[in-house]
Amino acid sequence: MRYIIKKGDTLYKLANRYGITLNALMIANPELEQGQILFPGQIIDIPQAVLNQYMVQKGDTLYLIAEKFSLSINQLLKANQQIKDPNQIKVGEVIWIPRLISTDIVQTNQEYTYQDFEDDLLELQQKYTFINREIIGSSVMGKNIYAIRLGIGQKEVFYSGNWHANEYLTGPLLMKFIEDYAKAYEEKTLLRGYDVDYLFNNTSIWIVPMVNPDGIDLVFEGITPDHPYYSFVLNVNNGSKDFSYWTANIRGVDLNHQWPANWEMENERSPQLPSPRKYGGPYPLSEPETVAIYNFTQNHNFRMVLAFHSQGQVIYWGYEDLEPEESEDIVNRFAVLTGYTPEKGAYSAAGYKDWFIQEYRRPGFTIEVGTGTNPLPISQFQTIYRNNLSLLLEAPLL
Repeated sequence: MRYIIKKGDTLYKLANRYGITLNALMIANPELEQGQILFPGQIIDIPQAVLNQYMVQKGDTLYLIAEKFSLSINQLLKANQQIKDPNQIKVGEVIWIPRLISTDIVQTNQEYTYQDFEDDLLELQQKYTFINREIIGSSVMGKNIYAIRLGIGQKEVFYSGNWHANEYLTGPLLMKFIEDYAKAYEEKTLLRGYDVDYLFNNTSIWIVPMVNPDGIDLVFEGITPDHPYYSFVLNVNNGSKDFSYWTANIRGVDLNHQWPANWEMENERSPQLPSPRKYGGPYPLSEPETVAIYNFTQNHNFRMVLAFHSQGQVIYWGYEDLEPEESEDIVNRFAVLTGYTPEKGAYSAAGYKDWFIQEYRRPGFTIEVGTGTNPLPISQFQTIYRNNLSLLLEAPLL
């Protein structure tokens, strides 16, 4: 089958969507290289042997066909680009039925862009109506920054991910946790031995899975000449269209070097102009993404915060000796749950965790998941999730 690439498509996503191996897709398209960014309008071949065909019958609707094959409307439409109006399918029309690898909403064996995140969030809310979300701000490019709430208890904790553009695995880590937590609560089952019903009624877990949506999309979708920051971004990246090294937002500002916690000291040893990484901006909280997290934090009474990054399997827990005494006990418990190494200082400043400890004198943690070079390979996800699931469940109880 000939397939026209759409915005957000990647080789991993297409292989996953059509239930084929990445190797089979590469063999069918020898001109492609693994990890290559695909651009809208590009045409590739999808091996047809892995697709089922269905002929539309009298009385069929796309909804009924999706239900018959345990698919969502969105999954059917992605596999059938020829359908221009979902409400106007015709008797005798042939529809491709993708063989999906997983029936879970959050797919964890592919890249995870802002559109994936937003689609998954909508599906999760439709399936689990007790999931609450709110828009707490927007990115430079106007993408929504969402906060998701699990639970109704007064004791609040806050998890955040995707601060850095090439550390994308922290986003699906938190989204898969939301899905598994919601499923366990609805079915009244334990999750990793934890009573989710008790957690839901006694605590509130607030989660911002994607702090830096513009940067995430840059890493995996690249940039085209119609993008308003096209020339600027290429100049910052020394003309290269390889953004695997990029951690900043679309304006070349590192969102975790933006905080008023010794920002001046950190700024002196950091780039002084927009950069793919570590430029702290012209002043603290100059970026809309950090302002959104700042205001969100100020408007809540968080018992502790956990900011997820990659990589190193390290948990940083101190800042300028301002952290409370209990932080050491908590991080030692986290070390048991994850197998990660506690380290008091990160030898840097101006991070979100640093500011939170300085501002509130409460426990704050930066958790570096996985090992290797960012962006970490997708193959590490399952290990990362296993290592962190108990921590995500126990933190609200501490």
